[in-house]
Amino acid sequence: MTEKLKGLILSGGKGTRLQPITHTSAKQLVPVANKPVLFYGIEAMVAAGIEEIGIIIAPETGDEIREVTGDGSQFGAKITYLPQAEPLGLAHAVLTAEPFIGDAPFVMYLGDNLLRDGIVSLAEQFQSSNPDALILLTKVPDPEHYGVAELHDGKVVALAEKPPEPKTDLALVGVYMFTQAIFDAAKAIKPSARGELEITDAIQYLVDQGKNVEPHLVDGWWKDTGRLDDMLQANRLVLEDLQPVQDGELIDTQIEGRVVIEAGAKLERCVVRGPAVIGAGARLTDAYIGPYTSIDKGVVIERSEVEYSIILEGSKIADLGARLEASLIGKHSQVVRTDGMPRTFRMLVGDKCEISLV
Repeated sequence: MTEKLKGLILSGGKGTRLQPITHTSAKQLVPVANKPVLFYGIEAMVAAGIEEIGIIIAPETGDEIREVTGDGSQFGAKITYLPQAEPLGLAHAVLTAEPFIGDAPFVMYLGDNLLRDGIVSLAEQFQSSNPDALILLTKVPDPEHYGVAELHDGKVVALAEKPPEPKTDLALVGVYMFTQAIFDAAKAIKPSARGELEITDAIQYLVDQGKNVEPHLVDGWWKDTGRLDDMLQANRLVLEDLQPVQDGELIDTQIEGRVVIEAGAKLERCVVRGPAVIGAGARLTDAYIGPYTSIDKGVVIERSEVEYSIILEGSKIADLGARLEASLIGKHSQVVRTDGMPRTFRMLVGDKCEISLV
């Protein structure tokens, strides 16, 4: 295979499992370690030598994704936006992208997925072995929640979407590589019971037609960030690889472990135990920040403890009297205590909320 790969990132889902955060923001733009999830996918493609990238967008969130992501120049790529009127399945998204893809082989990447080791080895396998399709797989403890693949002699022989009794524990990771054969397959299948054109059905069509569908087992971790627990775990995994940086102002503050403090951040009388990241312009006073916490830019934390959490841009946390754990706090929200006994909190808070704990 000599033709240059193109990239296709699906960023049109509604993110219902992350509501209320996704009422006001695209789920692919929720940050992990202070970087939008979508950016990790774009960077993975660029690292694999892919420069032309199409992004499927929905009417509700497309403008926000365009504004934040831009034309791709910040990543060393050229981005084309591909509107999809309705989320009618991954195979439908493939058909939506057909004019952009043209005759090129391509990588399809779900925009809310994270792969620790990227897709360089995947792209190399695809271009060297020249299959009709290549799918990324990983072993999971709960395969009934995923698309599942069966293998025989190193080839994919059957796929099923969220089977109640899975025959294997090999789940489809949200990264695929296709030739033009996938377009005919997507046009040949019928909508599933949930009214969508399933990519598993399209790949099964390729198998049934005798096409060569190869598996590639994931090296390193993979995360679908569609739920709160997944977001927090992805944040933890990314922070594990953190390299410490100290560009902020520290006053009577103790830093332990690998911590990034971005320019303009100011910490007074604080303890920060890494891995953790403190965003630009954040103001922390008399605070404890525990491991696996991401504090976004402009956040204010006063007389409070936060651990294993993601606090988004412009939010304020003050006087909680108990440690905030395993929480995702949306942009420009306030979580403050007015009075009452200390207790433990677990929260998923949408943007522009104000919460008083009593």
